[in-house]
Amino acid sequence: MTQPQPTVQFFVTCLLDSLFPEVAQDVVTVLQRQGVRVEVPARQTCCGQPAFNAGFWPEARSAAAYTIHLLAQTTGPIVIASGSCAAMIIHEYEVLFRDDPVMHEQAKAVAGRVVEFSQYLVDHLGVTDVGASLEKKVGYHPSCHGLRELGLKTQPQALLQNVEGLEVVQQDKPQTCCGFGGLFAVKMADISGTMMNERLDAFLATGAELVVGGDVSCLMHLEGGLRKRGCDLRTCHIATILANRVDNRIYD
Repeated sequence: MTQPQPTVQFFVTCLLDSLFPEVAQDVVTVLQRQGVRVEVPARQTCCGQPAFNAGFWPEARSAAAYTIHLLAQTTGPIVIASGSCAAMIIHEYEVLFRDDPVMHEQAKAVAGRVVEFSQYLVDHLGVTDVGASLEKKVGYHPSCHGLRELGLKTQPQALLQNVEGLEVVQQDKPQTCCGFGGLFAVKMADISGTMMNERLDAFLATGAELVVGGDVSCLMHLEGGLRKRGCDLRTCHIATILANRVDNRIYD
């Protein structure tokens, strides 16, 4: 009997939509190659994380309520290619609506459908080899929200290990924060910059050609530091690695 085509809702996130649309397309490409139907709910907005982290909870609650109502009209898993945004919906929406029984239940229902991109591939589809190939030496940066709040420990590594030609190198203290933290990088710029430079030193010591991660926010932070230093090392979202095939189109 033919299995029904799996269908997901793709929550794009602000940074992918505004600054890294090519990464969003890579996410869709990888999923479609696995036979997944990708639907993108129209009129998506920010999940509310910046306002939440800054203490503007009424504004965060408004953004969250809008997102909950939007996603509640859809069915199936909600795939997010960002550990921080996924963690916001999974963990913090319930906090925002803890005093509102109706919205709290709706938040729980939506949160129960959210899954990070690499988790969906490995844990839901059972796929670790997506047929990607790339002759590069890369270091993997496990962003804090993905690692600590979503438990992304083995999934990204398993996917990268199966990319033909890819060499994954290990940096010193790999679980250390890069210092971005959203508004933390603005409010505590000196501390954030010091943390970032420690990460950059660790990656540069490996001889890696790319720093790969699952959160473009952290990658954008690291990329800024690399460019300020005038380094050749660049950053890249894992979806772009997984979408690549024999043409080696990344940064060539």
